[in-house]
Amino acid sequence: MIRNRIKFICFLVLIFLAEINTLLAQKVTVLQQGRPTSLRGLSVVSDKVAWISGSKGYVASTKDGGRTWNWQQVKGFEQSDFRDIEAFSDKEAVIMSSGTPALILKTLDGGVSWQVKYHNRDTSVFFDAMDFNGKYGCILGDPIKNRFVVFETLDKGLTWKQKDPSKSPVAKMGEAAFAASGTCLTINKNGLLRNNELMVVSGGSASSIMYALSTDKKWIQQALPITHSSSSCGAFSVATDSKHWVVVGGDYTHDQRTDSTACFSDNGGKTWKMAKLTPGFQSCVEYTSGNKYISTGTAGTWYSKDGGLNWVKIDNNSFNACNKAKSGKLLLLVGNNGRIARYTPPKEYLIPYIKI
Repeated sequence: MIRNRIKFICFLVLIFLAEINTLLAQKVTVLQQGRPTSLRGLSVVSDKVAWISGSKGYVASTKDGGRTWNWQQVKGFEQSDFRDIEAFSDKEAVIMSSGTPALILKTLDGGVSWQVKYHNRDTSVFFDAMDFNGKYGCILGDPIKNRFVVFETLDKGLTWKQKDPSKSPVAKMGEAAFAASGTCLTINKNGLLRNNELMVVSGGSASSIMYALSTDKKWIQQALPITHSSSSCGAFSVATDSKHWVVVGGDYTHDQRTDSTACFSDNGGKTWKMAKLTPGFQSCVEYTSGNKYISTGTAGTWYSKDGGLNWVKIDNNSFNACNKAKSGKLLLLVGNNGRIARYTPPKEYLIPYIKI
């Protein structure tokens, strides 16, 4: 009886030690910082290739997994705020500018030259985020006349067309999306129905998730249990793994508040549950593998190994966005002052058998 009790206690101790080791093993390593740009656009193509974009017209790319970066201010667009970027290779990428003018640029030669694919000086047009699935791409803009603005491309960003407003999601008065990390819009590549299931999260007067097929007229809209009611708070980012969805957000003016900042759905958005242990304000969440998610924001970087139910802080630095390689394991983070970092995931530890 005593021997069994000792075995059980040893087992609990080993589990605790393994958990501590797991948390200590993962880390966020700053690769470089100190440039006069706020980075919010991030697209990791592979373990070698990634692109980033930010304010004051800055764009950079790497071919060696983030060790070195090729920086530039896009000529003629030095005042543009490139809030999102989508890269397809070390040569091909699309950048999107928020504010006025609203811009979409594309390069086919690694950034040597950029072609203007959309240009609009109408101050009512404000782009928030962009996502692609193969050749199909989508850009989300803030509401105009109570309808979110949606642009689509079928040729990897060479040409763009605005979606019929009657087929775009409806916005409540005071509701909008956040151009904080390029992830308030995502395309669920493994959607329950079929590919190109568009997903949008919002904030302001309401905190909602809206999702529909890119070809659908009808959007399903559901309230989220994320803090809202003012222009600084709501749902900022959504990440998916097929039918499991995770949303993060909060209030960026009170970024240490940990109430109502993360929630998840394990049935494709039908019902939502609030996380038990929640992070401070988070502007971006990313699915990594299994049930694991990474989120980041001005309140630091957080890790969940149980599908977003519980979150543990792993780094104190402020970041705006995180993104994992489309093909590979590289996961990078970007933030203000040109800060770029790499995330090292936890190792899996085997609990040894101890004979007593």
